[in-house]
Amino acid sequence: MNKVKQIFGGDARQLGMIFALAALIILFQILTGGLTLQPDNVNNIIQGNAYILVLAIGMVLVIIAGHIDLSVGSVAAFVGIVVAISMRDWGVPWWGGILLGLALGALVGVWQGFWVAYVGIPAFIVTLSGFLFFRGANQFVGKSNTVPVPPEFQVIGAGTLPEVGPSTGYNNLTVLLGILACAGIIWGTLRGRRQLVKIGATVEDSWITYTRMALICIVVFGAMLLIASGRKGFPVPGLILIALVLIYGFVASKTIIGRHIYAVGGNRHAAELSGVRSKRVNFLVMANMSFLAALAGMMFVARSTASGPFDGVGWELDAIAAVFIGGAAVSGGVGTVIGSIIGGLVMAVLNNGLQLLGAGADATQMIKGLVLLVAVAFDIYNKSQGKPSISGLFMRNRRSKGSGGDAVEAPTAASEIEKLDETLGQRS
Repeated sequence: MNKVKQIFGGDARQLGMIFALAALIILFQILTGGLTLQPDNVNNIIQGNAYILVLAIGMVLVIIAGHIDLSVGSVAAFVGIVVAISMRDWGVPWWGGILLGLALGALVGVWQGFWVAYVGIPAFIVTLSGFLFFRGANQFVGKSNTVPVPPEFQVIGAGTLPEVGPSTGYNNLTVLLGILACAGIIWGTLRGRRQLVKIGATVEDSWITYTRMALICIVVFGAMLLIASGRKGFPVPGLILIALVLIYGFVASKTIIGRHIYAVGGNRHAAELSGVRSKRVNFLVMANMSFLAALAGMMFVARSTASGPFDGVGWELDAIAAVFIGGAAVSGGVGTVIGSIIGGLVMAVLNNGLQLLGAGADATQMIKGLVLLVAVAFDIYNKSQGKPSISGLFMRNRRSKGSGGDAVEAPTAASEIEKLDETLGQRS
């Protein structure tokens, strides 16, 4: 078991959710007679849940900083109806509609971020106000009507990679995407290892690095090959999601602002004593959340081919659930972008599997609610008892005498402050 932890970097919380996701896929693959991993169904899962995963990326930063955003569904619906009307009635081209939507989302984020960061109103109250205001604004602007969007705009929500080149039985662009992804994984892993060796840092055994790299490449390329074997190529919403995961994953883990977000969420006063401008951090995470909500709203409208008065209902709850299932702490200071994506995929696969089994919407909602409650309850209980978190239980090692190594949890506030002090010392 120690070797498994070494291969996957020792992150027990994240690894546990990966195991849970794999278990759900296998379970539903058996129960549905193989329908879960049909290429078209995998495409539907990605397209049907990409907008929620986009929201989860923004929501995890908000929650890490110690806040919550209840307005994302309403903001997404408001942006969606404005963009749809602009393209239908104002002669705005499809690309202009996308730019307009992103700008409108950023403007809403600036508005809400101002009240949270500089006026000091709790984010819960500000975004509850936004939840009510922008829901009403959606119905006011659209007059509670459904507004269609042009086919060109629909690509960002329902488009797939086209078929090019010779006929091979697979979508060639999707296969190429898988090859490029594996090449990027190999290049990034080896580059990072070389840099550590160059500065004289301790590096893990080479067999651990190469085994991890090989397993990730097998999973990534296998998934791409599965999708490529279907009637459609890899979905465009998936490409948008991959780009966002890479960008925000890098920002959260490798940049100064990312460390500041963790520091503020872990202990705001300690962060401020270390020189962190907490107001700016709070402003940025709230503004960014509305920006991503606008993008998610446009992706949903594009897939639905029209914007309607009931868009966005309950989206904030799905995004929050994905973040907490993915390992974020209720108190802030803990969480990862990739963990939130895994948590969102757990909910997506659960929802899709229950639909394939013919479960009603009522049963699906009850089961999803119980999954969220149990996940957070076990995390809180085990932490209070000094035990591994619920996902850490998947990796719990029954150690004999002389063996050691507890599950590694997400970065603590103290560790983030120490890193922050070092960074600020270097910059000063």
